[in-house]
Amino acid sequence: MKALLIVDVQYDFLPGGALAVPNGNHIIEGINDIVERFEIVVATQDWHPDGHFSFASSHEGKHPFEELEIEDGKHQTLWPDHCVQGSKGAEISHDLDTNAIQAVIRKGMDPQIDSYSGFYDNFRKRNTGLSGYLKERQATDLYVCGLAADYCVFYTIMDAKREGFDTFFLEDLTRPIDHKGYAKARLIMENEGIELINSKNIQ
Repeated sequence: MKALLIVDVQYDFLPGGALAVPNGNHIIEGINDIVERFEIVVATQDWHPDGHFSFASSHEGKHPFEELEIEDGKHQTLWPDHCVQGSKGAEISHDLDTNAIQAVIRKGMDPQIDSYSGFYDNFRKRNTGLSGYLKERQATDLYVCGLAADYCVFYTIMDAKREGFDTFFLEDLTRPIDHKGYAKARLIMENEGIELINSKNIQ
């Protein structure tokens, strides 16, 4: 069974938002055009508490987009405050056909751990319940779109593959924050056997 996963189409990732993805709003019409072709439609929602560890404002003297070294040699990119629980910026865009969305999976709620993927936090300590939901609904083929291509979409796609779904990346229905980072992510996805397709070619 085919499922569509819409990643983080929230106001803070759209033009005018706290962490706006360039031209992120351009994908919404295309997503609305395809939702009726799927038996299952799920969205993820970044949902951070105030003072989240990933916010530059939580670290004295640090600025957005700086790297912070954390445990075991891992690094955390520091972000502007974004998608704070209950804020307008955290809302899923009202321009999206939200009536088609059957479940919303929230992520990034642990104050100390970021969560790019819709499946797990960045340390893979906790799952979000997304995999269980999709498997319970008997989803086999997962088509992924949303924001941002080089971060949350990329990590979600990689985890979807690990979770055993036949995974398709709807490349026309995403936008990256950084084009160099996206080029690297794209190559990794291709090497992992992820199918990169245009939404016009959905089977």
